[in-house]
Amino acid sequence: MSEPESIEDFYARVAAATDEEGRLPVAIEAMPGWDIFPFELDGLRVKPLEPLADVEPDRRGEDLADCPCASPASADQEARTVWSNERWVVSDAGMKLPVTLILKPRAHHDLADLPDDLASEMGRLMVAIAAAVESLPSVGRCHVGRYGDGGAHLHPFFFGRPTRMPQLRGSCVLDWEENLPDLPDDVRLANSGFVGRALVERLGGNGPAWEA
Repeated sequence: MSEPESIEDFYARVAAATDEEGRLPVAIEAMPGWDIFPFELDGLRVKPLEPLADVEPDRRGEDLADCPCASPASADQEARTVWSNERWVVSDAGMKLPVTLILKPRAHHDLADLPDDLASEMGRLMVAIAAAVESLPSVGRCHVGRYGDGGAHLHPFFFGRPTRMPQLRGSCVLDWEENLPDLPDDVRLANSGFVGRALVERLGGNGPAWEA
């Protein structure tokens, strides 16, 4: 039975593919070659490969005492609440797509230690959020992302990918998002409020904070 590859072996294999400056070649046949890639290829190059870190960097909230969930929500955080119940909160993330939401459990958990009851609830919530987001007239698809490298408290994102803009399809949508104009506050509240009301209708709970 073969053993899983170590990170040292993985890194060595990647480093062996770099040039004399430690740069990997741009994989033109991969994402940069897609019609949705937002950047021209002239001058595009990959940053030099950095050495392995000794350890994974700490995330905010590794210690419960340092997690924002250990303190009452600020007035600004409360004002961005789109939907909530006694176990979960959906908030507006303040990005430039038609709607971008974050789902968080009220209790301190990450994805890998989420109890079975909350995991089951999260599945239903994710389906309901995606359906509500995709009901917006400006949205063609709801993309879901979970990263977790900056914060140890579970916080999957829901991105409303604009409809009928083929360049913004797929995994490049966040590269495009950074270059879009800001979403006007009235549009943000209207879109997020639409989703919050749809979640109340489907799941109960409390709707948008600004409509309370």
